[in-house]
Amino acid sequence: MRLGTRALKRPLPCDAKMYHMKKASIRDLRYNFKKVERLLKAGEDIEVTKRNKVIARISPARDEQPKLPDFLGRMRKIFGDKILETSTAELLSKDRDRF
Repeated sequence: MRLGTRALKRPLPCDAKMYHMKKASIRDLRYNFKKVERLLKAGEDIEVTKRNKVIARISPARDEQPKLPDFLGRMRKIFGDKILETSTAELLSKDRDRF
């Protein structure tokens, strides 16, 4: 069976859906920033290209702030309710005067 040229030009069906990172050139950033901004607000990561080479990646900002450790809880766990006679600042000042 011989395939005609028409059969070769038809796209093949595909079951898998691929999600690729969106691309924007420097020119797109300069002149069409509203479109890029809409993509970022939608949660898309964007590759910035210059002369068809990726030079940067932009990802949307996350609203979550990193949690700081509970320093006071750690101090209570180590020292309990014991009150130290000298503070850390006093110890440092004494140590610095020594040199």
